[in-house]
Amino acid sequence: MTPMTERASGTPPLLVLGKVRQILECFSVEEPDPTLQQITRSTGLPASTCQRLVHNLVREGFLDRDGDRYRIGMAFVRWAAPGTVGRDLVRLVRPVLQRLRDETGETACLYVRDGAFRTVVAVAETRHVVMRLFKVGMVMPMHAGAPGKVFLAHDPTARADVLAEGLRRFTPHTPVDVAVLDAQVEQAGNDGYSATFSERHEGVGSISAPVFDQAGELVAVLGIGAPTQRVGPADVDRLAPAVVAAGAAASRALGFRSATELG
Repeated sequence: MTPMTERASGTPPLLVLGKVRQILECFSVEEPDPTLQQITRSTGLPASTCQRLVHNLVREGFLDRDGDRYRIGMAFVRWAAPGTVGRDLVRLVRPVLQRLRDETGETACLYVRDGAFRTVVAVAETRHVVMRLFKVGMVMPMHAGAPGKVFLAHDPTARADVLAEGLRRFTPHTPVDVAVLDAQVEQAGNDGYSATFSERHEGVGSISAPVFDQAGELVAVLGIGAPTQRVGPADVDRLAPAVVAAGAAASRALGFRSATELG
């Protein structure tokens, strides 16, 4: 907001927020952990004012302290994540999709959920002549296909949306019985991936795995899709580990750390 806009709206700026902004601007990729003395010098604020504000920022989680140095606080990073993950998700995960495509030879897709539906937000297309066409922006039902099973397994709010929409049959293999769908979802949660065949279209198989953000929340699902002559039930043991590894790599790219990695 410009000063003119502030005056026009009748809302004066809060001076303390301007000072906090000055302090936060002292942190950069090149200089991630300045000392209090460096922060005071960079901001030009009185030493007592700067010290008081920095100590309060530490107390509230905006900054972390390590000895005489300060860093942007992990709580602050966590609060910022919802505003950045949607913007950065495709950019950060696209290289993982491309590696998954190259490793498996099949089209790799990234999905996000919107209610009872899943939408393709990124694609790395197979180089096979015979392929199943996926396009960014395609919207598909949650209950038919492996990606939806993974969403349902890791997002407790998804099931109600899917049942409210109804379990429409697309092929003889589409799960339209709630008990059958629940069993598939439970298996996806236990296995760490889902593999389905001919549920939405005859002759199409898919294997999918979850993608988690820094807070451990499900933000997307990735996987491969292909004609069943190349990806069928007999291929799951061969391909599922690559899909699960890609999901883990995408999660790490978004800041997720497993309990093992955290020690």
